[in-house]
This record gives sequence, structure tokens and C-alpha cells, in this order.
Amino acid sequence: MWKLLLIPAILYLGVCVVAFFAQTALLFPARLALPAGPPPSTAGPLELATPDGHRLHGLHIPPAGGRDGERLLILGFGGNAWNAAAAAEYLHELYPRADVVAFHYRGYAPSGGSPGAAALQADALLIHDQARERLRPARVVAVGFSVGSGVAAHLAARRRLDGAILVTPFDSLSELAAGHYPWLPVRLLLRHRMEPAAELRGAALPVALIAGERDTLVPPARTEALARAVPNLVLLRIIAGAGHNDIYQGEDFRAAMREALARIASAA
Repeated sequence: MWKLLLIPAILYLGVCVVAFFAQTALLFPARLALPAGPPPSTAGPLELATPDGHRLHGLHIPPAGGRDGERLLILGFGGNAWNAAAAAEYLHELYPRADVVAFHYRGYAPSGGSPGAAALQADALLIHDQARERLRPARVVAVGFSVGSGVAAHLAARRRLDGAILVTPFDSLSELAAGHYPWLPVRLLLRHRMEPAAELRGAALPVALIAGERDTLVPPARTEALARAVPNLVLLRIIAGAGHNDIYQGEDFRAAMREALARIASAA
């Protein structure tokens, strides 16, 4: 009888060990990120050194057709399988009159180092500081997609921004993971922490949230929990029929992104 009880206990413990050590590759699948294609002819390369000796690579896309009015800087933080070029080009298409800056996450070629929540969040502060120093913008808005929404929220809690747009965002990475794996002690096993709801609870900046109605990776309930924690919520938009990855394809989403920026500008 004891052997019959011991075998499933050992198997369960083995699954917990695998989950503990495999989580970085699951959360930050750097090898799955598509390689960056040729950047737009107007784009310029960026590079910065981290305090622990790694080099991060990114790019800057200036406004199309020159700049009119105050300089707006969009800082882009992509999803966990994005590269910086894709994020920057997509944001440039949405906001052609803004300067757009995005960096490859550490561990995502050609950036060095190893990915992790703490590292990505710390790097976001360096990226912001360098971009603000280099471009001297009048306004700065962070845009985070999926896991990048956790990075953008961390930045918004620690630097003066004029707004944040978070796409398919979650309130807590541990709560999100626990919902997917209720049979595992995820809150104890998780080594990567992102807590956007806690980060933004005391933030005064205007925040816009956009999510997909049929998102199974980040269910709308997690976005709505984040919305309840944000004190200055200027937009909560759930795109009908959209999932986690196909949300970007519809005109409803593009319109919501432009509306989000307009509302942030009005609130500021």
C-alpha cells in the first residue's frame, strides 16, 4: 500500500521539478523568436551596455515625413516570441508621427545575456533612460504586448511616463500561471515575477488596456482584474472575437490602439 502511494507522489514531485527548471524556456522562448528582417531604410541601430556586462541591441524608427509638433516617443516591449524589429515596425505603422524605439530582450539575438522577468524589467529602465537622453522627447508612452505588458507596467511604476498602452495584459504572472496549472503549486514554483496590478496601483499616469474576447492564454478575467487596480484607466477595450495572437490582424484593434493614444494625450 505504501508503495502504491509513493509512486504517484514521486511522479508528482518529478513534474514539479521539471516545471521549476523548464519555466524560463516556456515563458521566454528566445529560440522561437523570428529573426529580424531588414529594418526600414529610415531606422537606426541602437545599443546599450547593462551593468552586468551584456550588450542589448535595438532600433529607432523616426517619424514618417518629418516631425510636426512636440516630439512623442513610443517605447515598445514585444511579446515573448517577438523581435524588436517586428515590434518597432508595427508601432511605426500605427503611430507614424512618433519616434519608435524597441530593443531585443536580453537572450534574444542579437542581444546578449539570458532572459528572465527581473532582467527584462531592469533593462526597461535602462532603455527608457537612454532613449530619453538621446531623443529628448516632450512625451513618452510605453506600449507593451503580452509579457511585454508586464515589462511596461514595471517601467511605468518607476519612471515618469505620459501614459502606457498594455495589450493582452495580465494582473499577475503568478495568478495567470496558477489558472493554467491549478494542479501544480505554481505560486511556490514560479521564479519569474511580474505583478502589473501591484505596480500600477499607485501610479497616476493614464493607462489603456486592450484585450481579446477569446484569448485563452491571457483570459479577459485577468485583464479585468488589472483594470480594477489601475487608478487612471482611460480605456478598457475587449476586441470581439479576438484571440491572443490574432488580435493584431483586425481593424478594430488598430482603431483601439489609436484611440488609446488619443485618450492618453487628452488625459495628459
